[in-house]
Amino acid sequence: MGLLAPLLLLAACADTGGQSPFGESPYPGGIDPYHDSVDGLIVGHRMMAAGEYELALKAYIRAASEQGLNADVLSAIGSANIRLGRLGQAEKQLRQAIEHDEKFAAAWNNLGVVLMEQGNYGEAARVFQTAFALDSGESAEIRDNLRLALAKVESTAYDEPQEHDFALVRRGPGNYLLLATP
Repeated sequence: MGLLAPLLLLAACADTGGQSPFGESPYPGGIDPYHDSVDGLIVGHRMMAAGEYELALKAYIRAASEQGLNADVLSAIGSANIRLGRLGQAEKQLRQAIEHDEKFAAAWNNLGVVLMEQGNYGEAARVFQTAFALDSGESAEIRDNLRLALAKVESTAYDEPQEHDFALVRRGPGNYLLLATP
């Protein structure tokens, strides 16, 4: 019994290269502690495609810790926040992404989506126009978003009730001024 305890202690301290000292690893191919992990942006994009927006956000935050807050990471975090309904946060992050890279069409497009959701159709139309120009009109999604924003701008200009009283004021011989009062 006295000899068994030191042998078990030595066996517990032995380097197994990531493999279990008791046989096969439960993970296919074992775990390689020296291998780089998968890029957080790639994982996040896959989670977004799967509809797992909270997990995507966590992956994007991991990417931020590895790569820093660059335009790609900020835009990705903003996109996840759009899907999670956090429009204020998404707007802030997308504006920061644009500050980092003014020619990043996807960030401009996503900012336009946020502005549309908030009812800021005029600014959204201008943002989509920028995204459309940067993309050279290649993305059908940006083109459709721009059309929708322009239609909203046009329709809101005519849909709002126009409750004005007008007064005609004489300003000298033959000169009149039309004044609108709310």
